[in-house]
Amino acid sequence: MKKNILMCLLFLTLCQSHWVAAHAVITDYSLKITPIHVNDPAKVELRFNSQIELGLSQIFLVSKGDKHQLLQAVSGDKQGQIIVHIPPLEAGDYALRFKVFAADGHLTEDVIHFSVSK
Repeated sequence: MKKNILMCLLFLTLCQSHWVAAHAVITDYSLKITPIHVNDPAKVELRFNSQIELGLSQIFLVSKGDKHQLLQAVSGDKQGQIIVHIPPLEAGDYALRFKVFAADGHLTEDVIHFSVSK
């Protein structure tokens, strides 16, 4: 009986760890340490825990009035790294809204809020 319970727990643990690894989770981004300056184009680095299918993914700049602008992004040198090109921005509050597909096809959506100050 105890052996069956242990086998069941082991099976559930393995299933759960596979589920967590199946989604692209953002692990870091450059906006934490590198701010965007007023009226200067910038590049923002996003890092994920898995490879991203960039051709199927979308990253938007969200500005006042819930305006969405699709941004250009390229793969970085490391697995899971994306470089997002940000146009010159006025001072204010913004967000990066992304919908990314992991290499295994799972969709992840998230939003990163940031401010541009004078």
